[in-house]
Amino acid sequence: MSVTRLFSEISNEPSFYYFAYGSCMCPVDLKRSLGESTHHYVVGPATLTGYRLGFFRKSERRNCGVLDVVKESQSAVEGVLYRLPQRLSARLDEREIGYHHEAIGVHCQGRLYENVRTYTVCEKLSQEIAPNDWYFSVVLRGAYTCGLPEQYVWQLFDHMHRLQQAQGMGQMLKSA
Repeated sequence: MSVTRLFSEISNEPSFYYFAYGSCMCPVDLKRSLGESTHHYVVGPATLTGYRLGFFRKSERRNCGVLDVVKESQSAVEGVLYRLPQRLSARLDEREIGYHHEAIGVHCQGRLYENVRTYTVCEKLSQEIAPNDWYFSVVLRGAYTCGLPEQYVWQLFDHMHRLQQAQGMGQMLKSA
């Protein structure tokens, strides 16, 4: 199938916009859940204003802290905007157990996209929990692969690294 025909079919299929800010930024990881390649659904890097990132949920499956976005007026979250076929909506919901839909607006390629789906944690923890090394690397791979600003990628790296260090210190103190 030619690339032109593929994009033509994608544009005619009912779809929705989805803003990913965690492990779903990585098209390879998203493919694992959705069952098909997602690279061609990437619109581009996007910015969500009025929110900040935090690790306010513990994933039992991954046994670590996972990302969430929380409202904070002076902050912004970088992520990836996808245009996904509607037929993948239920699979995305299954992946995001413990999260609920939130309709947001994001800026991507000089344009405001409104009524974009993202997911926020239903029951937020009061403290952040560090990601494990696997989640850490998937988030960074997605951020880098999809072209998020370099400064933001470094801030993300630093935030996750500091959480891991703090958690490691707490574990060392508990075992002493």
